[in-house]
Amino acid sequence: MKNKWKLKEKNKQRITEIQEKFGVRRLTASILAEKNIKDEEIKIFLEPTRKDFYDPFELPDMKKAIDRIIKAMDNNEKILVYGDYDADGITSTTIIKRFMKDRKIDVGTYIPNRLDEGYGLNEEAIKSIADQGYNLIITVDCGITSINEVEQAKKLGVDVIITDHHEPLDEIPKAIAVVDAKRKDNKYPFNQLAGCGVAFKLMQALAKRLEINENEILKYIDIACVGTISDIVPLIDENRTIAKLGLMLLKQTQNAGLKELINIIKYKAITSQMVSFGISPRINACGRMGHQEDALELFLTDDPIEARKLATKVEEYNQMRQAIEKRIYEECLEMIPEDYDGSAIVLGKENWHHGVIGIVSSKITEKYYKPSVLVCFEGENARGSGRSVKDFDLHEAIVKCSNHLQTFGGHSMAIGLGLKTCDFDTFKKEFEEYVEKNIKKDELTLEIEIDDEITSRDLDIETIREITLLEPFGESNTEPVLLFKNLKITGIRSLSDGKHLKLTLQSENIVFDAIGFGMGEIAEKYLIGDKVDIIGNLQINTYNGVSKPQFLLKDIRRSL
Repeated sequence: MKNKWKLKEKNKQRITEIQEKFGVRRLTASILAEKNIKDEEIKIFLEPTRKDFYDPFELPDMKKAIDRIIKAMDNNEKILVYGDYDADGITSTTIIKRFMKDRKIDVGTYIPNRLDEGYGLNEEAIKSIADQGYNLIITVDCGITSINEVEQAKKLGVDVIITDHHEPLDEIPKAIAVVDAKRKDNKYPFNQLAGCGVAFKLMQALAKRLEINENEILKYIDIACVGTISDIVPLIDENRTIAKLGLMLLKQTQNAGLKELINIIKYKAITSQMVSFGISPRINACGRMGHQEDALELFLTDDPIEARKLATKVEEYNQMRQAIEKRIYEECLEMIPEDYDGSAIVLGKENWHHGVIGIVSSKITEKYYKPSVLVCFEGENARGSGRSVKDFDLHEAIVKCSNHLQTFGGHSMAIGLGLKTCDFDTFKKEFEEYVEKNIKKDELTLEIEIDDEITSRDLDIETIREITLLEPFGESNTEPVLLFKNLKITGIRSLSDGKHLKLTLQSENIVFDAIGFGMGEIAEKYLIGDKVDIIGNLQINTYNGVSKPQFLLKDIRRSL
């Protein structure tokens, strides 16, 4: 598959203005200019501070939530935080549990088991919570659609405060308070917070009401940072403030479990990439493998020995997840014909782990750039996950093909579903036919947006270091993708048994290396002396104390 390359248009006047006003280099100014932000916003973007947080009481129902929490504290009521099994839910639960513990308030926690209970509030859990004598449930990262469950809690004498960041239905639950900036009546300036961001704001509001020094909540911003980056929310505005300040604290975190996990990961630097590809998969692996409580305990323990044991267990769960994921992925590749030219991929098999198939579906969609749905057969019943490509609404497709489904949910890019195993073939046929009729062929070609074209003048350490001012990178603030044309190959080979690509490239009198992970097969398509254009990320590679520019490849093609 040949990808499309699209170079973003440049506003040269605005680039010059930013260079002169902020004293940055052309490349940094060019990337900032693309963001269409005002000068005063650029200053906050580059150097956010604790003063850049919005008033938490502007969030819907925040005053109601804080009033009820303080009442519970004053009356010694039993409070429970009900979270989610992913990194966002775990960090959200951690923030509230730890902040309240510092106030000498022992709150309970409940994280549903992904494999047995699924996402969100459920009736059995609520009954158990009520039976244990809890008076107040605070949800984090869930609850906005739990209308029936909130009614059940009320009947059992348990009040509910919902804090969430997901889209509400037309009706919201009749809880004591519903703190969610996605509400239609929201007036909060930013509605893209992660679940842990909302939990952080809840405790920020509580600290404000109790006249507690703001440092008492800011000391948990490293935890909020992990959840925010992990949940792939836009890293702009208040999310960027949380992430940027959080990464600074993460370098010297006092959280015993987080410290041990970072030691196990052994990343060279504390960056958003370390969180995304190091911390987040390990925390999520606990939930995927049905051990969500270990992830929570890792963040809650203050005992270094216990933290080391838990971090080791978390690492083992991640290794198990990786092994299962690798097996399922390889089995999928065997099931897809080499000459397959359909518009969608739907596969099903026994002995697939439904906590992992979503990741594999993502990898299949990435490799073939087609919507994919993977289904694991579990006796008479089956469960599946799907992922989509840009501009194709997978949720709408599932709705149109839901005649043979028992359950389904999700959004345009990712879905989950349940069906009878005997209905799989009928669903597969119907879904593939729907995609074939409704997807445009150009939607099945990946378009890579390029931030800027560089030359050998940009290939210096100081330019690359300045780009790190734009960190943390993530959703809506991706690492700059750069185009470098007319390079001569002076060295080419594959690494790791043919998995990866290593290039040595020359531009004028400058020679540098480029690495292409998962691009090892390209080594057979080019020769030394060939001229190529490349796109990817410009980085610094430090080895034996020597720092050199290095290109992380996304794509390569012959120069015209």
